[in-house]
Amino acid sequence: MLQNVKIPLWSTNNRNFEANSNRMSKKLAIYLVFFTLLLAGFYYFLFRGTDNWKPKLTTLGYVKPFMFTTQNGKSFTNQDMRGKVTVVQYFFTTCRGICPRMHESMRTIYEANKSNPDFLIVAHTCNPETDSVARLKKYADSLQIDTKKWVLLTGRKDSLYQMARSSYLLDDPKNNVEKIEDQFIHTQFFALVDRNGKLRGQVYDALKQTDLQQLQIDIKKLLAESVSGTFVNGVFTNNPQ
Repeated sequence: MLQNVKIPLWSTNNRNFEANSNRMSKKLAIYLVFFTLLLAGFYYFLFRGTDNWKPKLTTLGYVKPFMFTTQNGKSFTNQDMRGKVTVVQYFFTTCRGICPRMHESMRTIYEANKSNPDFLIVAHTCNPETDSVARLKKYADSLQIDTKKWVLLTGRKDSLYQMARSSYLLDDPKNNVEKIEDQFIHTQFFALVDRNGKLRGQVYDALKQTDLQQLQIDIKKLLAESVSGTFVNGVFTNNPQ
């Protein structure tokens, strides 16, 4: 004879709790997937057509306002670098040490990119007392370069040196404590500036083939980036005083 079996109330409650928990877990998973897809769609439409999703070269600083003089006697400012990917160097025309080797390295970079309208080389003299406009013009002619693509600059020594240290990181800023008359920058390094006036990538050793190869790679990356609507700290919209 069958007997009525009473199921304990706690057992029924446990089963109900487990069933509710399973339903809640499924709903939570559905919501999680939904919001993940929603967020992914939001970022896709936000960054679609931009370079913001791509890995970026390191930003080391930015170019501060300046005004120097070219080998043709014309003013050259930070405005002239607007929208350009620029390789920066320091040299002097009477150098018989590392400068010729540096120019050979820069020549390789120049030949590889000179056809790109958004590429530029800016070479500052570190010996403005000797490197006058006329001397720079003669030196540019000897290099047989297009001075619209490879610009030679001279100016006040303190301003040139300040740019090397504070904008391009090509010399130790601590050297500023010395008298300007006693200072002399003789650096073998190149700097890389993007279209928006940011110092990017690294400081490149012009005498090392690995650094030159990396520089060429980084130039291509920056040329592929678009120009932002505004420039860093407004440096391309402010004329130096």
